[in-house]
Amino acid sequence: MDRLLFRWVFIIVFLQSSVSSVAQYLAPQQRHFTRQDSLRGSITPEREWWDLIYYHLNISVNPSDSTIYGTNTVVYRVLKPSQVMQIDLQEPLVLSEAKQNDRVLKVVREGNVHWIHLAEVQEPGKIYSVVLSYGGRPKVSRRPPWEGGITWKTDSKGLPFVASACQGDGASLWWPCKDHMYDEPDSMLISVTVPSNLMDVSNGRLRSVVKNRDKTTTYNWFVSNPINNYGVNINIADYAHFSEVFKGEKGDLNCDYYVLKENLQKAKEHFKQAAMMLEAFEYWFGPYPFYEDGYKLVEAPYLGMEHQSSVTYGNGYQNGYRGVDQSGTGWGDRFDFIIIHESGHEWFANSITYEDVADMWVHESFTNYSESLFVEYHYGKKAGFEYAVGTRRNIRNDRPVVGIYNVNFSGSGDMYSKGGNMLHTLRQIVNDDEKWRGILRGLNRDFYHQVVKGSQIESYLSEKTGLNLKPFFDQYLRDVRIPVFEYFTDGKKLTFRWNNCVQGFDMPLRISIAGKERTINPVTRFTTIELDSENPEIKIDPNFYIAVLNMTGR
Repeated sequence: MDRLLFRWVFIIVFLQSSVSSVAQYLAPQQRHFTRQDSLRGSITPEREWWDLIYYHLNISVNPSDSTIYGTNTVVYRVLKPSQVMQIDLQEPLVLSEAKQNDRVLKVVREGNVHWIHLAEVQEPGKIYSVVLSYGGRPKVSRRPPWEGGITWKTDSKGLPFVASACQGDGASLWWPCKDHMYDEPDSMLISVTVPSNLMDVSNGRLRSVVKNRDKTTTYNWFVSNPINNYGVNINIADYAHFSEVFKGEKGDLNCDYYVLKENLQKAKEHFKQAAMMLEAFEYWFGPYPFYEDGYKLVEAPYLGMEHQSSVTYGNGYQNGYRGVDQSGTGWGDRFDFIIIHESGHEWFANSITYEDVADMWVHESFTNYSESLFVEYHYGKKAGFEYAVGTRRNIRNDRPVVGIYNVNFSGSGDMYSKGGNMLHTLRQIVNDDEKWRGILRGLNRDFYHQVVKGSQIESYLSEKTGLNLKPFFDQYLRDVRIPVFEYFTDGKKLTFRWNNCVQGFDMPLRISIAGKERTINPVTRFTTIELDSENPEIKIDPNFYIAVLNMTGR
């Protein structure tokens, strides 16, 4: 088979593969979503009328029988008149009582939703509170953190080693709350009572430790910043503690580390990467977003999670992702994936938070991209670029990166590597490293501690780059095809276009002609430019996430 024919066979197979991917993806109207999906995933009228101000989660955790019992006090401001409040709590946990001003309220359960019927008139502008009593055996996670729930394990001495993780499945797996990402409390007190031979580590700063008469101890953690529901966590073990102070952009940042005692010496050496992370990410993204609450890295009985100011860690004190370089380039062997990735979420997830899980790419694309920025900061630009391009081997192009709104349905796992490479590609289009860094820092300044829609982030990037990026985002976030740069040359002219792409796709592209770099502007129809020399070598910048078809077969 000659090379030209081979190239055409390749592109036909490639396009057929892309069409197959589209065919396997079921559009929203073809999927079956239940009323429970809508109640979980939408801003219902019973959520919309009240603004969450404060939580006090006060619980006892008993590892001997895997139970949690306690209360959550919900403080809120009335936005408009209503008498029914939606509170979420998932089975098998039971909401035993709801009270307002010591008056027991009527509660009607519908699946995982509890309709709280308020007796007092709820006057707009006023602040009220409801005390929710609950308990039972929460769902046990079989695959934490990918499946939500509580993990009940033991350490090498047989002592309990317990932790929560609930992204996607919802915080209501283990405590009653307003379980939608659009509304966060301004602050939160987390009081956790455990057997006195154990310690609880949760979010924020440790306010007090109270020894109880029944051989239990209560740890009171106060979060002084807004916090999303899945970011709230408990970590219970016989922990050892050490700390350091990071000299950051906003001054002294307290960094605390809690690990199993047997791992203390390993952790003191391995966790030096936390300061390396903070240095790199403050350079790229701006100040760590939670100086008031400090930064914690807490050993957990699963791989890890981005719990706000209480990042959990379980990667075995080794570099890579469970010892494997996700990029295949060697650069991923230089750092512990969990420390860097999960901590990157402090900026993108915990400070800038998606409103709807359909826009989870806002968390994962930027945080995936942060890994290559960490590499670049410490090992150079070439290394960072190689890492970013290397992660493409994890992309499946199976379904769109954006999920389905209002039903708690996230998009493809491609939100990680494909989303990261989308941002890496956008950096090439901007082609100004200081401007690009300014945009990343601007995002974290202008959306500091905010809940956002994905469309807001897209619009911001369009505004700050000065480009119409709608076709760009439609291509990489809402389509499964890789855009194909098709070109051919007769020796004196270069003819090219974009194919396999959304309508109006017009992304600029950097190429090299006879060793000289230039930027061209392909569109979906063929464009021809003159060449300065005959039959020059044409190279496409590999930092653009695209496929290439040389139609001349050379």
